[in-house]
Amino acid sequence: MKNKKRTALLVAGIAALGLAGCSSGGSAAPSASGEPQSSLAVGFVNANNLEYHTCLEKGVVAAADELGVKLDVVNSAGDPTKEQTNVEDILAQQPDILILQTVNVDSLEQAVAKANAAGVPIYLTSVLGNQDDDILGATVAQITTSAGLLAEFTNTDSAGAPVDVAIIAGAPGAASDLFVSGYSDKLDDNVNVVFNQPGFFNRAKAQEVAENLLQSNPGVQYIYVPNEEMAFGALAAVQAAGRDDIKILANGGTEAGLDAVASGDFTAMTADSAYELGHLALENAVKLKEGDTSVEKISSLAPVLVQKDNIADAPAFCG
Repeated sequence: MKNKKRTALLVAGIAALGLAGCSSGGSAAPSASGEPQSSLAVGFVNANNLEYHTCLEKGVVAAADELGVKLDVVNSAGDPTKEQTNVEDILAQQPDILILQTVNVDSLEQAVAKANAAGVPIYLTSVLGNQDDDILGATVAQITTSAGLLAEFTNTDSAGAPVDVAIIAGAPGAASDLFVSGYSDKLDDNVNVVFNQPGFFNRAKAQEVAENLLQSNPGVQYIYVPNEEMAFGALAAVQAAGRDDIKILANGGTEAGLDAVASGDFTAMTADSAYELGHLALENAVKLKEGDTSVEKISSLAPVLVQKDNIADAPAFCG
């Protein structure tokens, strides 16, 4: 990649929602928020219907309403082939901007090429890849930063004593790989990763993997999981085994995840807001299209490390 820092600006949560369409109107009347109205037409191709994606879309739609943007939304249901069809259908309408939450990096590259060929500016959410020169801009979450915060927690919490850590990864691919490397690369020498298997961002699969983990590595003290859905699967296995000594660390920030931190089921979590990311993406895309030089081409939201004592610091995940 052209810029390793950009590689780190990737968000996990690339998975499955059904095809959906919605339109957010654009009239010349002033918006309720008092924001200046835009006459732009924007197409948004969403990747999936996991909570992350629905909350991201909620933010995009809210910003479109505030700015008076005409918004068309379709969903790729986690299918790269469907994503390409959706991109082609949106481009055929010749919108002013295409916003893409991609299914995976390979599909992203194809979509960017198609948008460039059609002369439609493309703005990316969550996943940047190495498309810097070919896009209008991007708003991304900081995957390696999130993972690194939990690695730093592990280092501090273990206080230099030898400890064993297990990783339940997502689906093999760019997002999961960044979560895993962002965590494992920041661990101190006293922290030993004894297990690393994929849970495919699926609760039942993660529970099965965690059950195997507890059989093969009963001495494990920490389990790091890139998203909440898998973390709850790991929790079920840990609780069934009566292992309340194991500390579960996860990335997320939903209400259910924060409740699990408050109850002690999860020891620590990095939290960010899918809603705010979507809202900022639409807002920045419009500003960049309209020539606002005060807006950064690549923007991001910083995650917050949350434990029992600072849950109030977590941003609202879904607005």
